[in-house]
Formats: sequence, structure tokens, C-alpha cells
Amino acid sequence: MTGEPVLIWGAGAIGGTLGAYWARAGVPVLLVDIVPEHVEACRTAGLAITGPVEEFRQVVPAVTPAELTGSYSRIVLAVKAGATEAALAALTPHLAEDGYVLSAQNGLNEITIAKAVGEQRTMGCFVNFGADWHGPGEILYGNRGAVVVGELDGAMTDRVREMHRLLALFEPDAILTDNIYGYLWGKLAYGAMLFGTALTNDSMSANFADPQRLPVWLTLGREVGAVAAARGVTSLGFGEFDPTVFAPGAPEGPQIETIAWLADYTSKTAKTHSGIWRDLAVRKRKTEGQPQIGIISTLGREVGVATPALELLVALIRDIEEGRRPMSFETLKVLIEQCKSASTPA
Repeated sequence: MTGEPVLIWGAGAIGGTLGAYWARAGVPVLLVDIVPEHVEACRTAGLAITGPVEEFRQVVPAVTPAELTGSYSRIVLAVKAGATEAALAALTPHLAEDGYVLSAQNGLNEITIAKAVGEQRTMGCFVNFGADWHGPGEILYGNRGAVVVGELDGAMTDRVREMHRLLALFEPDAILTDNIYGYLWGKLAYGAMLFGTALTNDSMSANFADPQRLPVWLTLGREVGAVAAARGVTSLGFGEFDPTVFAPGAPEGPQIETIAWLADYTSKTAKTHSGIWRDLAVRKRKTEGQPQIGIISTLGREVGVATPALELLVALIRDIEEGRRPMSFETLKVLIEQCKSASTPA
């Protein structure tokens, strides 16, 4: 395996950043991406990492899916959640029998991957650094963030230790965990809130700092917390973000403090708006709303937990995607009103 490259399927914000750092550190890497111009830029002029963390340009071997040959022991899947199933169909023939797919994505894609290739050939990963794909050969690395890896069953295998070592080349504070689902569920509370911020053109920080909007962030956090608790998940936090404050029956004070921390945290990054906002406002394409947030409602129904705010949020995102509503405070206000009425005692 020594000379075999790590295959990174999806060379956008997450995959491209990882690939550039690994290639610069001397790790054999092969990027796979469906945008021919991006592939060509990466393998010729190089992939430019820009932003406040560090700036460099790195040539990285890259191919389109049609150009890919051979099989690989380590495949990092870094496509948008909604593209997971299509990517799996294309990459599975290239996955070695004893290999694995690592999900460097947002959401609970490990569930989808495990169904496709088997739990034994799936590895979990949590990423929370800020990055945006700005065009062929160009990625903004906006801020460092948590990077966590773990086997789905919590086992400390040789392969997960090796992947942790590789991830530490990119993020020195990378964590090896025996509870990867705890981190993934912990981030879902934050992820749901980021979808909420994308209903307007305001920055993430402005959204979190506005007292009028607080009921939305609290309600979304509590709904995710209720589903996680009902499914027996012990949620884990990242940075100063502690998702356990949103557990059923938890007091409101620490929840409000957590939102205040998010307002501060998101004010200190070069990435002022979420990737969801970028999909809607800049790239004019569908978001990961259904696969990333809709799945929480599906998993909630399995254990009898209602998630009306999450369901309305997904519907509002879809309205924006399909041109029925604008990205505006008025659109967010629909969600604010529902969350306010839900929290008012009858």
C-alpha cells in the first residue's frame, strides 16, 4: 500500500483542500472530479489554496471519473451529500476488496455508504474547517476547524490509526475517536442552524447575533437533540460548541450562550456565509437540504420524535431552490413565527 495513492473522490472545498495538503506533504494522492476544467487545473498549473490560514499552490494528480482506472484501498469521499449515491455507484468498482471509503462530508452519509459497500468497508469522519470552491484550481481555506476520524464500531484498528496520522498532516489537532457518530450528530445541530442562516443573505454571524432569530436556532438545536437522545446517541461537541446543551429538558441559559458563541466564532472566519448560502446565491444549484437535514426527520419518525421546524426549514430551502421564495428575512420569518408559537405555552 506504500506507493498506492489515497483516492479523493470530489476535489471541491473539502476534498481539494485535503488533497493539496497531503500532496504537499509527500503523500501520494489522486483526485477525481466531474469538472474537467478543475481536473486540468489541478494536474497542470496546480490547485491554489488561498485565504488567511495559508496560501500556496500545489500540483495534484487528478482525473475525471471516466479516466480513472485501477482499484484503491483508501477512498476519501468528499462530494456533496446529495451526490453520495451517484458517486458510490461510480467508485465502488474501484474499491479494493479489503479497502474502505472514508466520508469527508457533512451529514450522516456513513449510513448510505455502509448500505452500499458494507459497514466493514466504511470509515467515519467529521470535518468542520471552513472552505469554499471558488472555481477551477482555486479553493478558499477560510478557517481551521475540527477534524475527527473513527471506525463506525469504535474499534482502534491499524487502518484508522493510519488515517488519523494522514489527517494530522493537514490538521495537527485531528482527533481519533471511538464515538464518531457522537461527533456527526453533534454537528447536525450546528448544520441545521447553518441551513437556517442561508434563508437570508445576511452573514452567519449576523444571523446568530440577532435576538429576533434566536427562537429558530434554539428550536432547531432542540429537535436534533431530541432525535439523537431517542436514538441513544451520545453527542459530542467541537471547539466551544457543546450540542448536549440542546438535550431534552436541558435549561435555556446555556443554549443561549452557545448561540452567542456561534455568533462570535462565525465572525472570525474569512468564510462569512455558509456553503449552503453559496449554493443558493452564487452557484444557483440545489443544496444538501434533504440528504443532510431531511434525514434527521426521517430518523426521528423511526423513534416517534416530531421535527416540525426541521421539516419546515427543508421546505423553505426547497422553495428558494425552485424560485418560489426569495432569500430574505421574510422567508426566515416564516420559520421564526412557527418556532415562536411552538415555544409559547398553550
